[in-house]
Parts: sequence; structure tokens; C-alpha cells
Amino acid sequence: MIEFNFETDFTLENETLLNEWISKIIASEGFEVGEVHYIFCDDEFLHKLNVEFLNHDTLTDVISFDYRMGNQINGEIFISIERVQDNAQDFNNSFEEELHRVMIHGILHFCGYKDKTDEEEALMRSKENEALSILNG
Repeated sequence: MIEFNFETDFTLENETLLNEWISKIIASEGFEVGEVHYIFCDDEFLHKLNVEFLNHDTLTDVISFDYRMGNQINGEIFISIERVQDNAQDFNNSFEEELHRVMIHGILHFCGYKDKTDEEEALMRSKENEALSILNG
């Protein structure tokens, strides 16, 4: 089950299509969908989580909490719509492309991908691009 929740004035288009896409990516990585909750919020909401749970006093676009159980993907993915808008401009992407990238980024973390080193980050970007091409293909 993939759920989309909104803590800010934002609506997601094509929830069914995005649900199917996310499920397809999870399956392609050899996992099954458990309970995945997306929470779309603003900078203030996500900043509080970043400070409280990760001890990071910075703004970020996404925070994911992984509750994977064996082969089943479970977790919460918090996304700041404000950060996604700013990053889309900074990286010269459309809002939708940046949003979809951040959405799948959290899922890829749940599938075991990391992005702390340059090598890990390069693999993460490659997997994100692969997933985006499936959505946009």
C-alpha cells in the first residue's frame, strides 16, 4: 500500500500512475510493497523533523524513515514542496521531474542504495534516472 498525505497546500496529480510506478520500481529491485507513506510538507515541517530526529539544523528536500521488514518495503518519506520547487529552479528541471526524482530517491534508500560517497551518489543518480525513464517512457 502506497499512501500520499499532505501537510501543506499541495495536491498530487496522477496518484494512480505514481503508485503503479513506485510499485514497479520496488519490484524491479527484488522487494515487495508493504506500507509506504509519502508526506508532502513545507520547509518548516521538514526542518523540525531534521533537527529532532537527525540532529541536522538544515533545510532538506527529503527525509526517509526506513521500516523495512525483510523483503518488504515499509517506511515514511517526507518531502518539502518548497525545497523541490527551489531545487527544480536551481537544477533547471521541471517541478514534476524534480518531485518524481525525490519521490523515488526515498524508495531507492529503502532498497539499500546510499549516497554518502561520490561512488554511492553516482549509482543513486543512475538508478533515479533509470526509474524516471520508466515513468516518462
